[in-house]
Order: sequence, then structure tokens, then C-alpha cells
Amino acid sequence: MEGLMSKLRNLDAYPKINEDFYSRTLSGGVITLASSIVMFLLFFSELGLYLHAVTETKLVVDTSRGETLRINFDVTFPALPCSILSLDAMDISGEQHLDVKHDIIKKRLDFHENVIEARQDGIGAPKIEKPLQRHGGRLEHNETYCGSCYGAEASDEDCCNSCEEVREAYRKKGWAVTNPDLMDQCKREGFLQKIKDEEGEGCNIYGFLEVNKVAGNFHFAPGKSFQQSGVHVHDLLAFQKDSFNITHKINRLTFGEYFPGVVNPLDGVQWTQETPSGMYQYFIKVVPTVYTDVSGHTIQSNQFSVTEHFRGTDIGRLQSLPGVFFFYDLSPIKVTFTEEHVSFLHFLTNVCAIVGGVFTVSGILDSFIYHGQKAIKKKMEIGKFS
Repeated sequence: MEGLMSKLRNLDAYPKINEDFYSRTLSGGVITLASSIVMFLLFFSELGLYLHAVTETKLVVDTSRGETLRINFDVTFPALPCSILSLDAMDISGEQHLDVKHDIIKKRLDFHENVIEARQDGIGAPKIEKPLQRHGGRLEHNETYCGSCYGAEASDEDCCNSCEEVREAYRKKGWAVTNPDLMDQCKREGFLQKIKDEEGEGCNIYGFLEVNKVAGNFHFAPGKSFQQSGVHVHDLLAFQKDSFNITHKINRLTFGEYFPGVVNPLDGVQWTQETPSGMYQYFIKVVPTVYTDVSGHTIQSNQFSVTEHFRGTDIGRLQSLPGVFFFYDLSPIKVTFTEEHVSFLHFLTNVCAIVGGVFTVSGILDSFIYHGQKAIKKKMEIGKFS
């Protein structure tokens, strides 16, 4: 047993020195104090990294198919009334959503951008009381009203009982409404009068779009849109205006859900129109992003970058549709962010490296100063005797 204890004693890598042989110096005390402070600072820094999650970033090829893309927006037009503002969306697959009204809220704004009224639809058509029948006479007893579509009926049974229905029938035919006052429904509802009443107002439009996950565009523009000879056009004749002010502020624009650390470059962006009319374009590159937090909860979202361009037009000769256009394209590369904690063993290894490294460096520094002082002192003594 004594032999075993002796062998273990011989393995001691930390031989002890009698305290009588210790020599303590002022420089050694200063270095010890400084190294202890450095050691504690590095320890607490490492402890903070251990307690907080770190985010690992990876780039992978996006192989997802058949998914949808949710676009959340909140845009303010201080010089464009809600009555003439419409939203359209279309993509390269050929799918179109014209004059989108579902999941959209419009707020009428006065000159100081105070809210006058909030509504979900466009102008909002009231019910017609005692309307004219399409044959020109009054309704007989138990007779149901069936308003004329003014040549835009798809069949003899089609009825247009409101100004909005007439405009929709015209849109499907690819026709423009030149003078709404010539249409009984629009005249009774005061279509042009409502537009005049909102003259000088602004509009805040917000909501979301659910579109195919392919390249496409959505845009805010005056007038009701329709297809004419395969070309997307807007009916601007009814508003009897030569120019439209598309000054706008993007309060919020996101592609997908919010996740920690996301930066949406268009939030808070404002543009003021200085020419009579024109088209403002945003070209957006959408990057699919997957964020996974420490608990394992996954958020499927997107980041994006953007470039901007304005194309002006001449009054009376509209070469391009006045409006604000967002053209988006999707990146084939997906970014994944994964939150995870540093392992305890990794933390322990770093702490040992900090303690050992600082102790070793401070020991080398102390030794250098101590032996330097001794050498200088010895030379000074030799100089005295000589």
C-alpha cells in the first residue's frame, strides 16, 4: 500500500515549494491583480454567450413546390382618394386577381391624414329604391328589379342592379366606362358625386394577399382594371382627370410572418411625386427563410431586397399606367436560421482555456519583469564597484 502511494506521489505534476523559498514582488502583485480582473471579465463574457442562444445560418436549395406566398402590406396615398384606388395581383402562371377587395381595408384620410372613415369595400353601393326596369318602366307588383348592363350582359338573364355590377360587367367584356352618368344605376348612386366629394382626400389601404409562390406583381392604381386584347389596362376615363398623384408611404411590407432579426427594407419608405403623373416601380428579390428557435418552433417566412425606379408620363398621353407597382421574384436559395445553446462541455472547455491562458501569459510576463529587474540591478551593482 505504501509503495502504491509512493508511485502516485511521483506522478504529481504540481510539486510544492516550501513557503520559505517564496519571493513576493510588487510587480507580481500588480500582474496578479490585473490578470484576475481580465480572467473574470472573460469568464462572464463566456457565461453570457453560454446563457444566450446562438444562431447558425445555412444556405440550401429551395425545393418546395405548390406553396403560397402571403404578402402583408400597409400603404398610405395622401393624394389619391379611396374611391378610385384599386389593387390588382397577377403572376407568371397566368393567375390574376383584379380589383381585390377581400381581406383589404381602406381608410379615407383628410389633408392632415386623419381618418374620416374605414370601409372594407370600394365605394359601396346602396340599395336602389324604386329603380327603373331595363324596359324603361316602373316595377309592377311582385316584379323583381333587373337593371340593364348596357350591352355587357353575357346572357339575356343577366342583371346589373348596381353601378359596381355594371362596371364589373364592362370589365369582363374589356370595355371602359366613359360616362357613368349615362348609366341609371351609377347616376342614382351618385358615383361621380362621391368621387367629387372625396376630391383632395387620401387613402390608407392595408391587408394581405395570398398568391402563388412564383414570380409576379401586385400594384395600386386608379380605376377599375380589365383585360383588353391581352393587355392589362385601367379604366381612367370615368374619373375625368389627366393626371394622378401617386405620392405614397409604405408603412409596412412583408412577405410572410415576422421572425427575430428580420429587416424589411421598405418599412417607412416615403416617395413624393414631383411630375404630373407616372409609374413608380419596386423590383423585389424574395429569399425564402426558415427560422427555428431554441424550443424547436419553426417559422416559414421570407426576406427581401429591393431596387426602385420611376417612369414618368406626359399629360394627355399616358404611355404607362399611373400607379405603384411591386414586381417580385423568388430566389432558388433558401436561408435557414437555427437557434441553439452552446453545450456545457464547450463552455467548460472555454473557461479552462481562459483560466489557463491568462495564468500562463501573466506568469511569462511576471518572469520577464522579475528577471529583467534582477539583471538591471546586477549591472548597477557591478558599475558601482568598478
